[in-house]
Amino acid sequence: MNADENEFFRELTLRICGTLDLEKALWQCFLYVCNVMPADELDLIIYDSTLGTVDVVATANAAGGVTRMDKTHLPPELRQEIEEAYRRPRVRIAENVFDDPILGRIARNLNWDQCSMMLGRLIIDGKYLGAFGVRAAGSGRYTEDHVRLWSLVNEPAAIALANSRRLYEVTELKDMLTDDNRYLRDELRKNTFEIVGADFGLKGVMESVRKVAPLVSPVLLVGETGTGKEVIANAIHNLSPRYNGPFVKVNCGAIPESLIDSELFGHEKGAFTGALARKRGRFERAHGGTIFLDEISELPPHAQVRLLRVLQEKEIERVGGTEPVRVDIRIISATNRNLERMVEDGDFRGDLYFRIKVFPVDVPPLRARKNDIPALVQHFIRKKSREMVRHTIPALAPGAMDALMTYDWPGNVREVENAVERALILSDGKPLKFDGILGVSDASRDRAPSILEASPGFLALHDVEAEHIRRILQSAGGRIEGPGGAAELLGMNPGTLRHRMRKLGIPFGRKSRA
Repeated sequence: MNADENEFFRELTLRICGTLDLEKALWQCFLYVCNVMPADELDLIIYDSTLGTVDVVATANAAGGVTRMDKTHLPPELRQEIEEAYRRPRVRIAENVFDDPILGRIARNLNWDQCSMMLGRLIIDGKYLGAFGVRAAGSGRYTEDHVRLWSLVNEPAAIALANSRRLYEVTELKDMLTDDNRYLRDELRKNTFEIVGADFGLKGVMESVRKVAPLVSPVLLVGETGTGKEVIANAIHNLSPRYNGPFVKVNCGAIPESLIDSELFGHEKGAFTGALARKRGRFERAHGGTIFLDEISELPPHAQVRLLRVLQEKEIERVGGTEPVRVDIRIISATNRNLERMVEDGDFRGDLYFRIKVFPVDVPPLRARKNDIPALVQHFIRKKSREMVRHTIPALAPGAMDALMTYDWPGNVREVENAVERALILSDGKPLKFDGILGVSDASRDRAPSILEASPGFLALHDVEAEHIRRILQSAGGRIEGPGGAAELLGMNPGTLRHRMRKLGIPFGRKSRA
């Protein structure tokens, strides 16, 4: 059958570019090609320069199309010949595939019978991608007329192959990410049930968690810094029907006030200088899951108003946007401050406070559950030993646990973790000692009385907080940042700590030396 060039180009282009399903596209091409020229099979071949292989990725014959991954390794000299294919004619004929140095390797590897093959080299931007070939039994089956026709579809075939490989790579990456996310969610759910103290000091907290987790009610976690409020929030999320959704954490005290609207609610392109593209905020990213607002007391007034709308209307509005965006989220908040007092003082909106306090959970400080200290210490010794790639888990020196039990742990669980890590670093493989590591000496019972002990009656919460920060700052030698600094001992962001110190009137830096 003699084919018109325009018809041949149109038919093969429509068939090979009409679908990203390689085997289907190749079979549709075969059904047309076999009526135009000798054809027992069509083959799509890719070249993998990294592995040095040519791979037959799809074939089509009278029985249909099929994808495959048959690799044939090439020696360096043949790889060089392939990589310089752009210097040679785009279509070539092999009168007998077994006489061809490259096709002969493929033929022997795949057990082909003796056949002729016409091969179109697929090249984009000077890079050899692979080849599109047609085979027919016997020798000398193809002519220059066939070459002229086959050369017409080189570009469409190259584009189809490139698109198919990109789709394959994207799909593979997507599957890998899905698998990684599934694995990480499973690991998080496992860790939920490994909360140290869940059966002892945190037993009441975990009972509350199990009651509220299946619901959608907002939860307010109240407790000192470093007591593990984020861990409790994670447990609520992982025990809820939303466990497959995102868990987005926001430290409200660590976001600059000028950026908080953009960070929480997102912005439209051009909303302000530097807004070069639309950005989804944390609330949009938490759609279908849970958002954890840590240090919610640090939210500025305008952000409190917008958060109230999220709770009431279940929708947000991006900065610079005009259309509301519906969000399906559960809100868990946390604070280490007395929000009722802040409401009375006008520092926190009362209507927002009652919206987030549907189900409050008090997380006790470590000094109120000292029986958990041995288990916490052992947990962090194992965890930090793994992180430091220690082959053996060190024991505690005699008397070390007694010192740990008598210490007040003002930094709570985070301070335990930091103390264990420093002890491991200093241990040199010996039993762990905590001399000079704790915020005060091991003879903490001989310390000077604090404002809590020296002052009769009740104290305002900000006085207690200020005294607590001063004690930690003194233990850290006046340093706020860095290893052993007050921010690390308190488990806080250094910027957040400075912000709190300014509010409480605690001098730092040059002012503290004035």
